[in-house]
Amino acid sequence: MEPSPLTHQPRPEVFQPKIVRLYEALFKDETDNDTDSPPEKSEGFWKEFFLLRPDRASLRRLLDDLSANDLLSLQSQTRQLFSRAITTLKQPHGVSDLHALDTLSTFMVSVLGKKYTNPSSDIIDVLAGLDQIDTVFTEFVGALEGLIRGGRRGASGSRGTECCPGGLGHISQNGAQGQGPEQQTGANGYCTYTADLQQRAVEVALAVASGAYQTSLLTYFIQRDLFPAIISCIQYQSSAAASTSAATTKGSITPPFMLLGLLANYNKFEFQNPYQMRLNDFVNEKVIKDIVRSVGQTCQKLRDQYVEVQEDLPEGWTLASTLNKIGLGVIAPGGKPPPKPVYDADTQKKMFSELPGQEAAVLLATYDFTHANKLFSLELVNGTPAEKGEEQPFASYISLTSYLLQHAHLSQRTTHYCHLNLMVFRLLIEDPVLCRKMCSEESKVPVRLCRQRSPYLPLVRSERVIATAVMDTMIDAINHNLRRRLDVGLYTLCVGILLRIISYMSRSRTRLQYHWADLFRSLLSLIRFLTTYASDLKGLSHINTLLDHVVNLLALGLSAGETFLPTPAAYDDLFYKVVETGEVLVKFRSTYGLANRASNSIDTLVNVSTHYKEMLADRNGAAAGKAAIGKRTGGQLTSLQVAEVIKQGYETLSIQAKEGLDSWEKYREADERTLLKKMARAAVADVGGLVAE
Repeated sequence: MEPSPLTHQPRPEVFQPKIVRLYEALFKDETDNDTDSPPEKSEGFWKEFFLLRPDRASLRRLLDDLSANDLLSLQSQTRQLFSRAITTLKQPHGVSDLHALDTLSTFMVSVLGKKYTNPSSDIIDVLAGLDQIDTVFTEFVGALEGLIRGGRRGASGSRGTECCPGGLGHISQNGAQGQGPEQQTGANGYCTYTADLQQRAVEVALAVASGAYQTSLLTYFIQRDLFPAIISCIQYQSSAAASTSAATTKGSITPPFMLLGLLANYNKFEFQNPYQMRLNDFVNEKVIKDIVRSVGQTCQKLRDQYVEVQEDLPEGWTLASTLNKIGLGVIAPGGKPPPKPVYDADTQKKMFSELPGQEAAVLLATYDFTHANKLFSLELVNGTPAEKGEEQPFASYISLTSYLLQHAHLSQRTTHYCHLNLMVFRLLIEDPVLCRKMCSEESKVPVRLCRQRSPYLPLVRSERVIATAVMDTMIDAINHNLRRRLDVGLYTLCVGILLRIISYMSRSRTRLQYHWADLFRSLLSLIRFLTTYASDLKGLSHINTLLDHVVNLLALGLSAGETFLPTPAAYDDLFYKVVETGEVLVKFRSTYGLANRASNSIDTLVNVSTHYKEMLADRNGAAAGKAAIGKRTGGQLTSLQVAEVIKQGYETLSIQAKEGLDSWEKYREADERTLLKKMARAAVADVGGLVAE
């Protein structure tokens, strides 16, 4: 018998996927002896390359092991990969276009993340070369635009094009995937393959937008208007989410909205960004509703990350909780819930410093849409949840902001997002129609506010007027961010928002049930802090604006409190607190030289305090007055007796308030130019982290 030509190969210890062998073959540093350059890979190589399922982790490891100089030396291979991937997007076979997008996403994240000597020119060399970059990258952006707009049909520009290979992505009425031509439009017009293509194309666009944000490559996305394609993608993804419960459709609106935010911020202060103009003119109410709901869901998810670190909501009474406390949890309805992990203070601080999650980049696009589009602002305030029982989107936005503000001091990134959300509040409140809505009883919704750090404001579990939740958020920010290196911008925004809300309430004579005593106590505590640490604070930029805001807000309360405070007792309490702080106010005025500032009403506060101190001195002598007002000790006057004196003093009190206490400057984006650029960079870094995962 002749020996068999087949030979036995030893079984390898680890099987290596074929696609990984192709990656290694592609990036192998070899040269053709005739051309002195790496040989071109065959058509068969590339067809197989994109038909095989990508191993993104292996490709990422291989590329990450290469330095920027290594990639430049392998530019022939990288250019082949980039060019062939674009061709595959335009002329797909089977599922090769989906695989090409996955490959491009990983490739772009790694290539654009390298530290190059000359970023723009070096990246151009790696991807196409200077002589071909216009042609190749224009073709690349065009292919992405088509896929984002409508999958294969969007890429080809023809509705007659097959939207997926062999009916792979169509859904029949009973939810099973179909294979026949009768299902080419699907029972509900939704194709999972098209939705996947859109999501992957958006991911590639995000990888380029975040990785090349500081280079000239992003101008190709500006020259070719992707706005209609992004909106079409949002519409399709929203329809997909409404027609199926598949997990892949959840949160699918967020990535294209993030992409819109990055593109709208690219060099927007250097030239007229076309995406900003598009945001201005956009009037599709249904898409805006879908975006607002998606923003609300993202905010809720980001807020819940804080709650996972520290549960801050006191547990309400239930039969189950009572039985658990007395050791009878086994008979409690629903059983005993699994205990949440409890972390020590240092661990909590470290975990909080890493929050919010990277999806917070959506807050940049939310700011831009709010600033540019009145219809979006209206829907943000009025928006209702997609399903009954869900949190109202704006309530989730306020809730997240309260958690961000209580932990703003932990990282510069968190501080940037705090500023961003506060500017959104300012924009909304400066609109009289939206401010009226936020202050009306019709706006009542339950809002969960952060209670992870003391001092705590009163807990409100029931529905409440939106404006009162915003005011609580501002007070918490004032109470929890007092530092010698004070963030003057953050405090000016918070106090300015309070000033705008109360100015509107005063002019419209709107009275809200609210814990006003906590608000005025926090403002006066801020004055004490500013006085105590004046040597550290006097030189800070824009500190005078903050001083004017806090003093004028208190002066507005004294001069017009009867127009917005709900009860005489609340008005009396404000006077009591101002009189009690009299000595601090005098020192505050002299320390900062406020008597000579025409825009500051400190004399109103000091005069009120002096008026009542004289009354108390006349009644019980200077010593008794000092004991009653300063230390509340000495046995001369009780707090009730002082309150009675305050009521009597209204008859002889003359408040000389300055004009314009309820006026304020309208928001101008150009004034926040430097801050917004920093925020854009923070959002770009977060998007880069998201697509790299």
